[in-house]
Amino acid sequence: MSDSRISARAAAALKAMAPIQRFLTESSWARRPAGGEVCDFAIGNPHEMPPPGFAEALQRQVAPRDPSWYGYKMNEAESRAAVAASLLSWRGISIAPEDIFLTNGATTGLAIALGTVVEPDDEVIFLSPPWFQYEGMILAAGGRAVKVGIDRKSFDLDLEAIAAAITSRTRAIIVNSPHNPTGKIYPPATLRALAQILTAAARKNGRPLYLISDEAYSRIIFDGRSYHSPTEHYPDSFLIYTLTKTLLTPGTRLGYIALPPAMPGREGLREAIVGYQMLNGWAFPDALTQHALPELLGISLDIDHLQHKRDRLAGALRDRGYELHTPEATFYLIPRSPLKDDAAFVELLAEHHIYCVPGSAMDLPGFFRISLSASEAMVERSLPGFAAAIARAKTAGG
Repeated sequence: MSDSRISARAAAALKAMAPIQRFLTESSWARRPAGGEVCDFAIGNPHEMPPPGFAEALQRQVAPRDPSWYGYKMNEAESRAAVAASLLSWRGISIAPEDIFLTNGATTGLAIALGTVVEPDDEVIFLSPPWFQYEGMILAAGGRAVKVGIDRKSFDLDLEAIAAAITSRTRAIIVNSPHNPTGKIYPPATLRALAQILTAAARKNGRPLYLISDEAYSRIIFDGRSYHSPTEHYPDSFLIYTLTKTLLTPGTRLGYIALPPAMPGREGLREAIVGYQMLNGWAFPDALTQHALPELLGISLDIDHLQHKRDRLAGALRDRGYELHTPEATFYLIPRSPLKDDAAFVELLAEHHIYCVPGSAMDLPGFFRISLSASEAMVERSLPGFAAAIARAKTAGG
């Protein structure tokens, strides 16, 4: 992008977003027809109704109770207290309400964390395959994005690669656990080892090295597994969370940033975070969702039902010849593409009205991503098309 009216920073961020932006605007998915035959597995949009209690929680807060009910809202005391109580009950960690910052979604939380601590040309490490906005967000914050691949066999962190990527300019690392798209939950031993690497590097560099922990899927855990936050092992951390995954309402835009109680210097960060929220489009949740937040924290989609869809679709795909692992968490399956060109195979699926994201749009060539936010009826309706597509791919010889 060479238009002189666009800043170099914006141009770099937009270039990083180009693969997924092309998919969202130019692919068969972008041109998909409306109607009951479509099987949309591409984006984590809901194809089933929100969980019981969601609409009622909002409805109970619609009628204003005082003149300021729909006035400007920031990090409201009641909302902060509700999140603090939720974290104590759920995680067993005591976080002061003043160390909780309400955001309109996890995306905003990530942007606020990056904008608060990243200086021009600071390096920020992110893991690959990544959530598709990380690189662009780092560049938009003025940082330099440093990509480090995960272990492609175990899907665990490649600790040696992370240690090798750290330089004197490294300011932060973004860790996404459970990981989108692999569904990997990073185990405590890995997280402790990561904390040791970050602690040693920060001491050597003589300045903080922040861990930005993207925990959007930390309540969508399968098979009775436990979740351990990366922030448990490293104090210089930002915990980023969104309620909209468990509420199955991504358009609601409701999340928060939490600073661990052992984080050094967090008192100084509080004012900076709030100021950055104000300067960046008033990055607080709207009044209605803040009023409803104490109730919304206790509502969740049916994880057992989601796990059933995971097991049904994964098993059916294996029976039809697809190669894939079983994710430990999140909304996603990532089968290996039967064609070397994963984008071509996704287009082949589209001929059967099945829409998925090609791995090449997420730095995961040779795979494609399926979102389990699809309805159960959609899963069943898709199976003949998945079977026909892989049969055709095998005929074509890959």
